[in-house]
Amino acid sequence: MDRQPCPHRIYDDLGIGFTMGGVVGGIWNFGKGYYNAPKGEKLSGCITTMKTRGPVLGGNFAVWGGLFSTIECGLMYYRGKEDFMNSIISGFLTGGILAIRGGWKATLRSAAFGGIFLGMIEGVGVLLNMFVSMQQQQMVQQQQQQQEGEGTGGWIPEPPSDTFPILNSKSLDGEFDFVPGGVERI
Repeated sequence: MDRQPCPHRIYDDLGIGFTMGGVVGGIWNFGKGYYNAPKGEKLSGCITTMKTRGPVLGGNFAVWGGLFSTIECGLMYYRGKEDFMNSIISGFLTGGILAIRGGWKATLRSAAFGGIFLGMIEGVGVLLNMFVSMQQQQMVQQQQQQQEGEGTGGWIPEPPSDTFPILNSKSLDGEFDFVPGGVERI
């Protein structure tokens, strides 16, 4: 999936973050409202908790996505290239900036977690891209080998051989020669 160009990427990630956080927060808080509501008011407790707390998580996701994209766009402009290092550094800085009010220990812990988490995501993405490209190269090589071996222009499958089990009844001889109870046939 191609991403939007940089200024629009920030708005895109803000919206996606709010939507994802709102949906996940709504589902989570629906269950939390059911658990915490008294008997007889379960449904109203679910809906009230979902409506009041769901958008809060959506806002948190939006802040994270917007700050991450802003830092990533700044790094792309500063470094002049778009690669996996921008995402890792953006995750590190985003985690640190969002935890700065908790002190320098919390800032370093959150920054390290953000960098490591984004590094793992980027690593999985690189591995998947390598796997898919190897599969595509193998398919291209097989197609080229088939085209080189054809000579006539069209691929015609080989007819079945004599040892094909449906056409050769001799391969089934002795296949069903058994008697229940271990008694041998005479």
